[in-house]
Amino acid sequence: MTGPRRFSQAISEGDGISLLAEVEGPEAARRAESEGAEGLLVHSGNETQLQQIRDAVSVPILFWWDGEPADRLAGADACVVDVAAWSGGLGGGDDVVQRAHVELDDHFELALRVEDDEQLADALEKFDPELFVLAGKDEEALERVLDLLPDVPAGKLAIAELPATTRGDVSELERAGVDAVIVRGGRVAELVGELPPEV
Repeated sequence: MTGPRRFSQAISEGDGISLLAEVEGPEAARRAESEGAEGLLVHSGNETQLQQIRDAVSVPILFWWDGEPADRLAGADACVVDVAAWSGGLGGGDDVVQRAHVELDDHFELALRVEDDEQLADALEKFDPELFVLAGKDEEALERVLDLLPDVPAGKLAIAELPATTRGDVSELERAGVDAVIVRGGRVAELVGELPPEV
């Protein structure tokens, strides 16, 4: 990557865990930032909104990549590559991650999304990314993320993805050393705790 590591810097700075709010457009992005989100997540399908979202906020943007060419992602700072979603397809997950590196590396930081220790170990061995999205999908999602966390090497950044997130979950993830957590749009204020004072 040739540009600044804007996304990873944003979630690694400070003492607490960063909240990354899922948003679809600039209005939701502005609201999330004002409520304390330190980054935003925009899903594939909303790439036409990226530049408007970028113009509306000062926090970095993580884009959930689904094969889009880099020139359609202006405004994003980093991209999630979902290893689990692609690993059962033709060519397997390795080919997709390799393609993501070729397509995106010069423009964006990459965050590999993994769901189990096998995917995590494979990602570390073959690609050694700086950012991981640790995903839990069922009623034991928090435990799954916390079980994966010790296998993330020191110096790498871990982002938690849970189906639903409570204040208790955020506190537990923060105590465990998770750097950021993805939260549904509109829930930032209830999860962020005490808002920083206005300056």
